[in-house]
Amino acid sequence: MIRTALVAATLAAAAPAFAAEPTPAMNAFLQDQIMPWAHDAVLMDAIAAQNAMTAGYDAATINDLDQTWRAEVGAASTPTIDPVLGNAAADFLRAQTEASGGMITEVFVMDAVGLNVAASAVTSDYWQGDEAKFSETFGVGAGAVHFGEIEFDESSQSYQVQISMALTDPATGEVVGAMTVGVIADAFM
Repeated sequence: MIRTALVAATLAAAAPAFAAEPTPAMNAFLQDQIMPWAHDAVLMDAIAAQNAMTAGYDAATINDLDQTWRAEVGAASTPTIDPVLGNAAADFLRAQTEASGGMITEVFVMDAVGLNVAASAVTSDYWQGDEAKFSETFGVGAGAVHFGEIEFDESSQSYQVQISMALTDPATGEVVGAMTVGVIADAFM
């Protein structure tokens, strides 16, 4: 569900994060710029393949994978990260990021247990299942959208908001995963 809080008109570099109350512009961006490609077949196929693989994973396995991913971030060898960044779905996400004209800073897709399936760039962790971007979308069900906090993103040197949504299989309506899109927040303020 959408969290409610104050969106600051101006944000100082040291300002704390604020939960984003979706503005009409945010909702329009979601509907016009994200939803047209959010359920693309390349994403749905990648999620289905990974769901088949991870369906039996227990908490210990997920934790071990997440710890391995975190240890690989910034390392020379990244055998856990590489498949998430080097698949057709990741290429598709990078194309969407490029096509946004600088509005989208990152995109990543998660499976039914909250593990990354594809990402436009490396994320700090592999498992999103313990975060609101997953629990308040996948955990809520079809049509769920979560607008995260407005935060300063070091890599893009700008304020961004993460818009997350449950992803459903177009054929069955079953929630199969979730997606998070980082969007430059300046345009919405």
